[in-house]
Amino acid sequence: MPKNPSTSSTPVPAEGSVPREPLGKLFLRFLKFGSLAWGGPVAQIGMIQQELVEEERWISPEQFRRALAVYQVLPGPEAHELCVYFGMLSRGRVGGLLAGLGFMLPGFVLMFALSWWYSRFGLDAPVVRAAFGTVQAAVAALIVRAVFRIGSHCCHDRWSASIAGLAAGAQLAGVHFALPLLAGGLFYWLAQRGRHRWAASLIVVAVVSLGAWFCRPDRASAPAGFATPPTTARSDPSLGALAWSGLRSGSLTFGGAYTVIPFLQQDAVVRGGWMTNAEFLDGLALSGMLPAPLIIFATFVGYLGGGWAGALALTLGIFAPAFAFTLIGHGVLERILHRPTLKSWLEGVTAAVVGLIAATALQILAAVLTQALATLVFVAALAALFRWSSKLLVPVIIAASALVGLLVS
Repeated sequence: MPKNPSTSSTPVPAEGSVPREPLGKLFLRFLKFGSLAWGGPVAQIGMIQQELVEEERWISPEQFRRALAVYQVLPGPEAHELCVYFGMLSRGRVGGLLAGLGFMLPGFVLMFALSWWYSRFGLDAPVVRAAFGTVQAAVAALIVRAVFRIGSHCCHDRWSASIAGLAAGAQLAGVHFALPLLAGGLFYWLAQRGRHRWAASLIVVAVVSLGAWFCRPDRASAPAGFATPPTTARSDPSLGALAWSGLRSGSLTFGGAYTVIPFLQQDAVVRGGWMTNAEFLDGLALSGMLPAPLIIFATFVGYLGGGWAGALALTLGIFAPAFAFTLIGHGVLERILHRPTLKSWLEGVTAAVVGLIAATALQILAAVLTQALATLVFVAALAALFRWSSKLLVPVIIAASALVGLLVS
């Protein structure tokens, strides 16, 4: 007979009693989390919450929700930032650093190994290329689903929806991503402060400007991004450039890991030219098969840009903000980010990021859905993503799409 929980000799920890764990044990705990990080941020956050909040009661559910709210506003992968937060609660900044490293290490090691294999052997075999052709279609479905999921939380009124639409147009027009981000924050800040005429006037000016650009007779026929023909001659970025690309991209990932895609794609493919669109999509496909935040595909991007040192530089850069925001001062950020002025500006920036992802999704679809089989795989994967929710759904979709490509080939 199992013991009744009320009569068990095992003491139930008091709510809010964070244990001072040995550093080695703390690192191994979060290494375990990283090894089981399947299914995207929702599944990863749920796993952390179940063990540390519901079972071991490190903090109260209310405190957990407040911490999660902070990391949903800040850029960076929320699950990783929560690990840093819990590690810091247990053993200070050293504990936070070890917890964050433990969570990201399994995904980094696996992606590093896959990057080495990819750069050494490639995917030139017809059977392998056929499998990855359908996997790329499934990855496109994942990004489209992310647009709907993130947009449903961020674009909840006409102002945020307008900002997302303008940002998408600016991305397709080849405008530097910093401009729509700053403009989106300003527009939404004006709207939330009741200055609707100012906000509406600026939005009209932006719409007219984009319309005039798209109607230019000398405009290139293909928009910037994934529809742009790949660069014929590869560049060799410096380690500093790779680290800066990671740091800048990691500082702009508002709304989840998918938001890093347009920033890294612009750096690596459009402006940097150290990889092609097909290689970029291959990296996304490989990351979808790993127990890690999607943002770990930055390791692949860095490896193709500068080998093992480039992989380290870009990965450290892209994860640095996720460490810094928590280790430097979680409490201060929690107070600042709930100020109405800054909160409304960040909401506008997040709406603009949704537009950037949407534009990138359109460019990916134009590059990937060139054959009937890829289109069918895309539709089936998208239907499955909208129909079911499981922590194993993403790797199952990736594996199934690869199997379809193999069978048809």
